Amino acid sequence: MYLLDTNVVSEVRKGARANAGVRRFFAAADPEALFLPVQVVGEIRAGIAKLRRRRAGDDLQRAAAYEAWLHQELLAGYGERVIDFDTDCALVWGELLSGEKKDPHTIDKQIAAMALLRDMTVVSRDGGGSFRTIPGLRLLNPFDEPG
Repeated sequence: MYLLDTNVVSEVRKGARANAGVRRFFAAADPEALFLPVQVVGEIRAGIAKLRRRRAGDDLQRAAAYEAWLHQELLAGYGERVIDFDTDCALVWGELLSGEKKDPHTIDKQIAAMALLRDMTVVSRDGGGSFRTIPGLRLLNPFDEPG
């Protein structure tokens, strides 16, 4: 089972223009094995809100398109495969945060806690390396796939 990060979900939205490794990952994956953490929903919603605040014509059109994609494809398409962050996740997340003075990757660590509890693999570009530092977490970067 796979827990998808925002950068992977956003990339596949590009269709034929998406990274070839990301396209291959989604083509080969069993859709029922793909799960979406609620944090991804929040991050996408934040991006939509930022576009709307700019109030420029193109930005408003893009915001409307992203809003439709969020509701019609992601939320409707993943349905019961949208994973909530619960108390058990918060307990693991707290452990992951321990010892950090200020962690810029708190959302990534929430996603990692969810994956660790459910024995899932996180699918992410992980450009900042926040997932790679978590012991026991399985990570797949489809952007690294050759091709």
